[in-house]
Amino acid sequence: MELKFRIAIFTSGNGSNAEEIFKYFKNHPTIEVAVLLSNNPNAYALERARKANIPSRVFTKQQFQESKEVLNWLGEFKVTHVVLAGFLWLIPPSLVGSFPRKVINIHPSLLPKFGGKGMYGMKVHEAVKVSREKETGITIHEVDTQYDEGKVIFQTRCAVSDLDTAQQIASKVHTLEYANYPRVIEQWIENGSDKL
Repeated sequence: MELKFRIAIFTSGNGSNAEEIFKYFKNHPTIEVAVLLSNNPNAYALERARKANIPSRVFTKQQFQESKEVLNWLGEFKVTHVVLAGFLWLIPPSLVGSFPRKVINIHPSLLPKFGGKGMYGMKVHEAVKVSREKETGITIHEVDTQYDEGKVIFQTRCAVSDLDTAQQIASKVHTLEYANYPRVIEQWIENGSDKL
């Protein structure tokens, strides 16, 4: 079967989720990772992309928010879907509008808890710890022009103990991310988000 769908992954950092996505779709019959894009020239994700033979591009805030350069790259790579994986900037309306209901993100908490501007990575896990939550998890959601407010596609959870450190909470959440994000991306693309 011909490859029909091409993913662009946006990331700002380490890229461990991006790497899981690379692996999952490596020999997929209908979906491939077309390009990895980052706003951080020092992101380790760029090295992961190089090792996986995935093309990558780095962009500035001006290129992302004030020009069509990044959108033009997505066209050049024939991207059909956009996946955020540890990407920290708000997506501009021009990109959201160019990919209606075709941009998703993963957030390391059970939204609407612990979401919004500035809530990412260890900041989320520390907030979960301080709030003495009994559970946390991941939320995979459509992206709109606000932080963490798009339609929820998928959530799964794990228990949190009073004895867990923020690092241990992070480890539990990473396990959920790696096990679920690539599979949910696949379902979302192949079935359309309305079917999930």
